[in-house]
Amino acid sequence: MDTRVERTRSSLQQALLELARERALDEITVGDIAARAGVNRSSFYQHYSDKETLLADALDAAELQAGARVPSFDGGLPVHAPADFVAYLAHFETNAELYRIVLGERGSSVASARLRARFASAASAGVLESGSRAFEGVPLDVVGAGIAGSVLAVIETWLSREPRPAVETAAEWVWRVLVGPGQLD
Repeated sequence: MDTRVERTRSSLQQALLELARERALDEITVGDIAARAGVNRSSFYQHYSDKETLLADALDAAELQAGARVPSFDGGLPVHAPADFVAYLAHFETNAELYRIVLGERGSSVASARLRARFASAASAGVLESGSRAFEGVPLDVVGAGIAGSVLAVIETWLSREPRPAVETAAEWVWRVLVGPGQLD
């Protein structure tokens, strides 16, 4: 990709994330985003068809920058959430208000679908890597979708709590859902 295109897209993504930390997403206009990014409205539309796609790309980039990765394990799963996993969830805490909107009832279907697909892919890969037979006879895409839905539901519930528990607490909740209650005995 051309570096100018990449730079403009990155500026638009950062502008939207900054604005979303200041006010409600539905109050932010394309004009606001373009002005914050230092480009004109036509530049916005050269790169994005709508605000929703920009939001999804911005969250993708922020999540990637947060170091999202599936930890690999030699042998059994740890009892507690790995440090990499806690660090990854810190990204959601940093952008809590935005994710509350995105994952909420009137959220972003594009951004939440992309997030769900990434979680499902990571979950499927994790199940394969673990060699677990717990899901024998269930198609892998079904397992991935079920795990992804559960994880997103826990994250959404955590972000909606007032006061919001610490990221370490949320990581333990998600981890317990991931490994299952029987694994921690």
